[in-house]
Amino acid sequence: MKSIAISGTRRAAQTKQETKRLRAEGKVPCVLYGGKEQYHFSAPVLALKPLVYTPEVYTVDLDIDGTMHKAVMRDLQFHPINDKLLHIDFVEIQDDKKVIMDIPVKITGSAVGVRQGGTLRTKMRMLKVSALPKNLPDSFTIKIDDLNIGDSVFVSDMKMEGVEFLDRPNNAITAVKITRVVVEEAAPAAATTAVAAGAEGAAAPAAGAAAPAAAGKAAASAKEEKKK
Repeated sequence: MKSIAISGTRRAAQTKQETKRLRAEGKVPCVLYGGKEQYHFSAPVLALKPLVYTPEVYTVDLDIDGTMHKAVMRDLQFHPINDKLLHIDFVEIQDDKKVIMDIPVKITGSAVGVRQGGTLRTKMRMLKVSALPKNLPDSFTIKIDDLNIGDSVFVSDMKMEGVEFLDRPNNAITAVKITRVVVEEAAPAAATTAVAAGAEGAAAPAAGAAAPAAAGKAAASAKEEKKK
């Protein structure tokens, strides 16, 4: 997995006044835990943007006052109104210890079912996995060329050596569904066929009813001839 380097400075105190001052200076309060020691530090918001505002996932090489730490971003806090970045939690990782991360899904190809009128619906953009840092992929690529209408790719279909998938196996990642337009077009067509069949059925009795009427007229004419 790709890494990004970020430098930070330890915070002497964890007070509201300090965090307010740091944010006013364009810095973000952060915490690093999961190792031998917990670190409260701050980092420039500009240095954090490539890590936060991206669909990619990275491990982080944290330089806190000259001490290096390998970490992953675990939790983010944003302002509820202006979406300003307020706080980040990092978890320290070790090469010999598994880490849990959300890895992005990338869909490639053109599904057969889509060309036939279906719609591709991707339900999961990230997959939760557990793996050693060296086995963490940058992303999972799913090729959909062979998907027909009604086909799906499930979590259980995903396989990668050294990676354990933690989402439910029967969760659909992406699927090709029949479109509503196709269903609506098929319904009127079926109704038209039914109406036509009903009309033919109604015409047959009408034609049959004409024969007894004609026979009745013929019988009446024969009686008139005998009277004469």
